[in-house]
Amino acid sequence: MSEAAAVANDTQKMPLLEHLVELRTRLVKSFVAIIFLFFVCYFFAENIYGFLVQPLADVMAEEGRQRRLIYTALHEAFFTYIKVSFFAALFLAFPVIAGQFWKFVAPGLYAKEKRALLPYLVLTPILFFTGGAIVYYFIFPLAWKFFLGFESAGLAGGLPIQLEAKVNEYLSLVMRLIFAFGISFQLPILLTLLARVGFTSAAGLASKRKYAIVVAFVAAAILTPPDVISQVGLALPIIALYEISIIAVRIIERKKDREAEADDDAAEETDFNQS
Repeated sequence: MSEAAAVANDTQKMPLLEHLVELRTRLVKSFVAIIFLFFVCYFFAENIYGFLVQPLADVMAEEGRQRRLIYTALHEAFFTYIKVSFFAALFLAFPVIAGQFWKFVAPGLYAKEKRALLPYLVLTPILFFTGGAIVYYFIFPLAWKFFLGFESAGLAGGLPIQLEAKVNEYLSLVMRLIFAFGISFQLPILLTLLARVGFTSAAGLASKRKYAIVVAFVAAAILTPPDVISQVGLALPIIALYEISIIAVRIIERKKDREAEADDDAAEETDFNQS
């Protein structure tokens, strides 16, 4: 290999190495943020637990009876607090992770591309928190009432059916639902980004609407407990977000058409002036 070829090869490798170093830096900062927030959340783990269990406590309080959550293993309560702290840390660190992703991507973008992507960076955590809020304030009360409705005093001489919920199982269900709703609410971001790079279009999304509805209910059935309330509660917002995505993609397409027409007019004017 000649010396010139070796120099050219080195210049091609250096940007890749720099990108890998930058990626490592952003990942480390995201990891440090998660660990820091984990210790902070562990200090407030009991308060976070109280917040997550409040919807169930409110539903149980309507019965006028004192209820409880139980644990059946010596280590279960401790690891429950660990799980709650890590869940809260991931939830709170989402904007930090999104910001580190932006700092990694932004240097390689033009000013026009940065202006186009910045709204997505802002909307991503907002939609994530919106999904979590909907499941906490709307879905949980309805779902817990549905499940508690299966309690029974039993027939004469029989045994009653009463809920003795395990704290670990309850919190695992709650955290899974919150993340499922938060991630599902990123659908408009994903579809509009795909439209910007030309992978999809408003007409294509509209033509696949019936398949999207089926996929929404299948995803809801997989991500939520086997009850109608939580499944419909997740599927309907996904379908609504899909429709919003179609509208957003149409707006993007019209904007791109106007920009293309403006560029063509500018090019024609330049050619006319040169001639």
